[in-house]
Amino acid sequence: MKPYTRSIIELFDGKRRYLIPLYQRQYAWKTSPQLELLWEDIESATVRLKADRASVSPHFMGAIVISQVKTYGKEVQAFEIIDGQQRLTTFQLLLTALRDVAAKFGSSYADEVSKYLENTGMMETPAIERFKLWPSLMDRRAFVSLIDKDADLDKIAKKPLDEDGIVKPAVAAHAYFQEKIAAHVTSEGQFDEHAMDILFEALKDGLAVVSIELEGGDDPQTIFETLNSRGVDLTAGDLMRNFIFQRAKGLGQKASSLIVDELYEKYWLPLDHAFWTENASRGRQTSSRLSWMLTDHVSMHLADTVSIEKLFDTYRRWILGARPFADVTEELVSISTTAEVERRIFERTKGDPLGRFGIFADAFDVSTAMPLVIYLATKAEIGSRLPEALQILESYILRRDVCGLTTKAYNRLFVSIFDKVRKAECDKVLALIETLSSRTAEIDKWPNDAELLHAWLGRDQYKGQRQPRLRYIFEMIEQRKRSKLNEDIEIKSALSIEHIMPRGWKEHWPIPELENMAEDELDHILRSADREQAINKFGNLTLLTQSLNATVSNGPFSVKMPAVRSNSSLALNRELNGFDTWNEDTIKLRGNALFETARQIWTPPSS
Repeated sequence: MKPYTRSIIELFDGKRRYLIPLYQRQYAWKTSPQLELLWEDIESATVRLKADRASVSPHFMGAIVISQVKTYGKEVQAFEIIDGQQRLTTFQLLLTALRDVAAKFGSSYADEVSKYLENTGMMETPAIERFKLWPSLMDRRAFVSLIDKDADLDKIAKKPLDEDGIVKPAVAAHAYFQEKIAAHVTSEGQFDEHAMDILFEALKDGLAVVSIELEGGDDPQTIFETLNSRGVDLTAGDLMRNFIFQRAKGLGQKASSLIVDELYEKYWLPLDHAFWTENASRGRQTSSRLSWMLTDHVSMHLADTVSIEKLFDTYRRWILGARPFADVTEELVSISTTAEVERRIFERTKGDPLGRFGIFADAFDVSTAMPLVIYLATKAEIGSRLPEALQILESYILRRDVCGLTTKAYNRLFVSIFDKVRKAECDKVLALIETLSSRTAEIDKWPNDAELLHAWLGRDQYKGQRQPRLRYIFEMIEQRKRSKLNEDIEIKSALSIEHIMPRGWKEHWPIPELENMAEDELDHILRSADREQAINKFGNLTLLTQSLNATVSNGPFSVKMPAVRSNSSLALNRELNGFDTWNEDTIKLRGNALFETARQIWTPPSS
């Protein structure tokens, strides 16, 4: 590689173009701290020039890395930006603001600065090649409109998704520089041409960068990771994207754009949209959906747990060591396939098996199963049996949860299960059932019907943060209870898990037997303890709207039950019509009935 010292002006002097590959991240510099720091550097340079022009040496502002792109015929000399697109874009926005302020005050610097924004003369594609800098797709319309407000944007800069209603950082940066430059070159509202002279000279001689031009044997990825854009951290997704696309370098141009951009538009651009930048929580960790998807993708391929903090390093070692793909296109297709599956999981559409599993996984916080789910949906070749496979996995997890069994080993557990299923030569769904059914230790067994019934009736279920899980269980039971004669009704109300006999039962739900017998303190204690133990069991829980529950709340059975019967259309609550009283015996009776439905939904292990 060859390093050169270039001032801000020299970077754009002569007929040349800088191409930002589409796979690089969007322009991201903000007023604080990046633009403010740059402006401080500029003002310091003007102060030095005013004090002593002769001894001024350039103030260095970091480095850029570029690689020359082959050009033919009338094509303008072009360079692909490997690192430094944030600086180069900012410098262009600065010069644009300088041109616009000069034009406002009628200064000749308007025409002078324009030479560093646009190429002139013969070109292969003038509409595109005239711009010194050609930004990535997400910034292109905003940038071009600032350089040339009359440009036909629809012809030269496609409108990306997620743009409407958003003030682009490029527009904000241009406005910031306009304000600062205008203040710098005016005094009491009067334009000062000498101040403009000094400012332009500062950009020409007082500020510089190191421009590193790569040669044939240089590794752009290593250099990219060593250098960092000023103050904007790179995510694992940023590093993976650059790692992938920089290995596709050297494809050249087509229609004045980099050919590698076609790969980006087809496979990675969808991953740069707002859906994937939204945060999602898994356990105590929060990260972007993209980061979780990529982590699951790598875990699935490696059949091993992958830390989100070490995602990029793990991915790079795997790709360079194992070379699992024939080329970058195959690598991108693989990521896109995983993304399609995980998007359905994140979107949680009820009619979609993957969407339903997403609802389940969110309620039960079992994201550790995602690599196995991705494998089943993409590589197991089980076709229409995917819903069956997902239901098996759900049954395993839910039964363990109801039985209060630990989830601490799930990370390793699902990876080991996945690896065994993947290596099985028989039916993959059958292999999944047999692998899960073979587990017998408390840490990983699949509870049978007897174990589930014991926990269903005997363990308190309403406690801690279990409400989302209980709501899911009761909603699934509700769906199963609806017969073919019922209307197909979608539940859109916000339902919550509520107690039929309230936890504050003592005021309105007395124990009749104790009222009719002589007072016996021991009997009171024992019978009250029995009731307390029944309160948080499945048989005493149901789904209600919060407003209905607030209305009946701790009211007596004679008031609460008619209100529930009159206002709830759920099959779960219609069945309560069969009870004239409500006590520990009826709670157990209803618990058994609910269990019979539950065990049909969430099947037991094979014997």
